[in-house]
Amino acid sequence: MQITQTTQADLAWQKMEGLLPCIVQDASSGRVLMQGYMNQQALSATLATGKVTFYSRSKERLWCKGETSGHTLDLVELVADCDKDSILALAKPNGPTCHLGTESCWIPSKQPAISELSELQSTIEARKAEGNDSKSYTAKLLNDGIRRCAQKVGEEGVEVALAAVAQDDEALLNESADLMYHLMVVLSARNLSIDDVCDVLRSRRK
Repeated sequence: MQITQTTQADLAWQKMEGLLPCIVQDASSGRVLMQGYMNQQALSATLATGKVTFYSRSKERLWCKGETSGHTLDLVELVADCDKDSILALAKPNGPTCHLGTESCWIPSKQPAISELSELQSTIEARKAEGNDSKSYTAKLLNDGIRRCAQKVGEEGVEVALAAVAQDDEALLNESADLMYHLMVVLSARNLSIDDVCDVLRSRRK
């Protein structure tokens, strides 16, 4: 259930004396960032301001994530689970979420594939923003223009095909990684991203 100002009263606030756990998930990468607790006032503040806000049990007051560090969480969507007793907040983080300076409060040994692609996307966009000030390969490729970026995608596509029929698995995986990287660069050159590609795949599945 998507949560709005008018539907928040339908949540099972009575189960935990007016508090519900809230899991925050990166809206782009899908990575789980943190957990907090919300009461009805924190939920209202989150919806009203667009900044994820919790009820701090230690401070005994509302607490907007990032109010001190500036690493706020921009709300994308709030949804309740099937029992209406927990909340999922999809958000865009402005800097590291954890107070230890990491992206997430959990550090699993292996990240989901979409999280790896999201981090690569962020790196490509950062190099793009640096422009001529960067000496990176990515910046040089983007500065060379869309035709050069597209040429590299074609070259890497051929390398993947050749590796698939004539080389071992390691070679195929390495060539595939090169193709994925160059595809994301050419998308960036057109002001698009892997998220836009995923939107097309999602629409096809429906």
